[in-house]
Amino acid sequence: MTAQDVITSLEAHRSEAGLATIRKRLAPAEPAIGLRMGDLFAIAKEHAGLPLGEVQQLLNHPAYEPRLAGFCILDFKARRKLDGPQREELYRCYLDNHHRITTWDMVDRAAPRVIGGFLAGGPLEPLRQLAVSSEPLRRRTAITAPLFFVRSGSDEDLAGSLRIAAMLAQDPEPVVHNAVGLFLKHATGRVPAGVRALLEERAALMPRPGLRLAVEKLDPTERKYFLDAHRRLR
Repeated sequence: MTAQDVITSLEAHRSEAGLATIRKRLAPAEPAIGLRMGDLFAIAKEHAGLPLGEVQQLLNHPAYEPRLAGFCILDFKARRKLDGPQREELYRCYLDNHHRITTWDMVDRAAPRVIGGFLAGGPLEPLRQLAVSSEPLRRRTAITAPLFFVRSGSDEDLAGSLRIAAMLAQDPEPVVHNAVGLFLKHATGRVPAGVRALLEERAALMPRPGLRLAVEKLDPTERKYFLDAHRRLR
């Protein structure tokens, strides 16, 4: 099983319709193969046993789909029963290749299990460092990784994640503030008081798309309260 096997499978599923869809999310000069996302995910799952050295070859590829497949494979590996050193290998691979991430979906596929799964129960300083990056996709990793904690983290993990969310709540970049809203939406089920406290402090200044996501699981009265706070400031 090699990186070339994955690339060959991706190319075998090439389609004009897939390319037209994918081009909408890519920079004009970014190379792409063009295939349906369902096919890409199935190919990545089929190659979940790919050695990390071969995954690195996918992450080195100039085209969008081999790199996305590489991050998907990291995610599939992270779903397995792994020891600490094995999880750290995946974590290091993701961070060492962050400069190869060019789209939000590469973050969303791997950050929760690969980054969040490794950091759960420990210090969250790596997330704080990502949160102050000048690169929006690194900031997205900082707030997307904690989605792992919503299901599998401790109260302390979630408290730290809310502090990350507060740091990024007013981020002007849609790729970041929408991710903040998504985290707060899901965290409402675990730490509703913490989410409400953050919104009391930040809602009026949050970009509206992120705020709308953040309040989605609140009751209608609360949703209106926080959305109106945003309107009043404007």
